Amino acid sequence: MELAKSFEPAAIESHWYPEWESRGYFAAGLDTDKSDAFCILLPPPNVTGTLHMGHGFNQTIMDALTRYHRMAGANTLWQPGTDHAGIATQIVVERQLDAQGVSRHD
Repeated sequence: MELAKSFEPAAIESHWYPEWESRGYFAAGLDTDKSDAFCILLPPPNVTGTLHMGHGFNQTIMDALTRYHRMAGANTLWQPGTDHAGIATQIVVERQLDAQGVSRHD
């Protein structure tokens, strides 16, 4: 069997997605009667350097843990942090990109 050069999730998802939805794996809600809860809180994002594989790896682990606990029946929350300075940071980054002749939409 030859492996594809890149992952193509469409075939797998079309098979499993209806099953996952019917089991409620994507449904998050407030169930105060459940004592089994799982929560990950993320600190606010900041611009400290270039994105690297560690960023993706970290997000993947948190995503997998949250999904695992939700599928196991826990009341789950994966809450990304927010930062009031996010807009100011975005402006600084966009100016740096503009100086390089690049847009954030590129």
